Amino acid sequence: MLLNRLSQEKITFQTRLENFESFVGERHYQQEQIAGRLLQLEAENQALGEEMKDQDIVLTAAKDQITHADGSYRQVAEELSQASAAYNQINIEFVRQQNTVTTIQRELSFRERQLGEMRAQLQQYEKDMELSDLETAQSNDQIEKMSEGLKEAYEQRKEKEGLLSEAEQTYFKARGEINEVDNQLRKVSKNQQEVQLLANEIKDKVTELRFQLTSLSERLHIEFQVSLNDLLKREVTLHADPAELQEKAERLKNRLDTYGEINPLAVEAYDEMKERYDTIKTQRDDVQKAKEDLMETIKEIEETATAQFLESFDKARLYFIDVFRSLFTEDDNCDLILLDPNDPLESDIEIVAKPKGKRPQTINQLSGGEKTLTAIAMLFALYLLKPAPFCVFDEVDAPLDDTNIEKFNRIIKKFSKESQFIIVTHNKATMAAVDTIYGVYMQEQGVSGVSHVDFRNYEHHSFLEATN
Repeated sequence: MLLNRLSQEKITFQTRLENFESFVGERHYQQEQIAGRLLQLEAENQALGEEMKDQDIVLTAAKDQITHADGSYRQVAEELSQASAAYNQINIEFVRQQNTVTTIQRELSFRERQLGEMRAQLQQYEKDMELSDLETAQSNDQIEKMSEGLKEAYEQRKEKEGLLSEAEQTYFKARGEINEVDNQLRKVSKNQQEVQLLANEIKDKVTELRFQLTSLSERLHIEFQVSLNDLLKREVTLHADPAELQEKAERLKNRLDTYGEINPLAVEAYDEMKERYDTIKTQRDDVQKAKEDLMETIKEIEETATAQFLESFDKARLYFIDVFRSLFTEDDNCDLILLDPNDPLESDIEIVAKPKGKRPQTINQLSGGEKTLTAIAMLFALYLLKPAPFCVFDEVDAPLDDTNIEKFNRIIKKFSKESQFIIVTHNKATMAAVDTIYGVYMQEQGVSGVSHVDFRNYEHHSFLEATN
């Protein structure tokens, strides 16, 4: 394992060394190119210097001509100006070339420093390679030592395997002897069980004979008032003909067989059965009486419940008609009808709602707002039947238009004198008609806050009035 790791590291170092040598070669090539460029720039610089000298000569000649000239001054001035411009241009180019040479020299110095660092790294890599070669040699020595130890371990293993084979043979031999002893023990145990079973059968037979003897003794004592011991001690003298006695005995035996077995405990069994029969009969009479009382109670409850239901149904029907017409118009028809008047407690109830100008066959033919107003009328009918201290409405006004919202708010105001109404709504008209409004908002993610405004201390109008 260590040898593989060292080999991999050696290959890695060789790869890095090759890459570094390639990098050094590229740097040498770049350095040669930079040196060539530097020579070219120096040649150009020298050419520019010579050209400047020529221009200086021209300029000197021009100055001489100006000094000695007594001709046209303007022409000489123009030539001087052109010579000065050319001189300035050449000077600028010269400065540029000097800057380029300085930059190249700096880059050359930087490349030389990089080359020195890379050479130092290369020396370090060579030292690492020598150290790796040393470690590889040490690892090879360790591998050789480990191989020798492994050979010794293999030899010890062979010796121990031979000992193990001998031990296994001894074990299997002992195991065979143990199996033979176990077989003998099983045979002895089986014989013992058979003897025990035979002894148990004999005991059961003796017990059965004793039981029969006891039964015979009791039967002789009950039927003939003779004990078995007296009968055994008595000497029998035969004064009659044996054939006649045999025939008589047969007749008596047939009569006994005809009678069947006599149960001496029959009277006690009869008394016990009689007592159980009387107890069960008494319990049956009690259950029958309880059933009759229960049926009578159920009948009374049904009569009372039916009467109370019909009374409540009639009141709820009148309340429903009243509230329905207050939500719609006085000309609208509605009703609650029992479909099975003979069994009002189990009967279905049909809700009839016929706004003016419509003749729907079922309530499903009404519009969404009409269905909602009908349901509200039914809720308030039940409320009038049994008023509650407070009521909660969850967005019941959502399907309603502005006109029906106004009706809904009026009926809420009407009944809010006796009960408190909590309305969950998004409708602005409903919000404007309430006494107190609570707004739920989220202060931050996962945290809700509540703010409320009490309108009872302020004069305000409904939302529809404000919009009009």
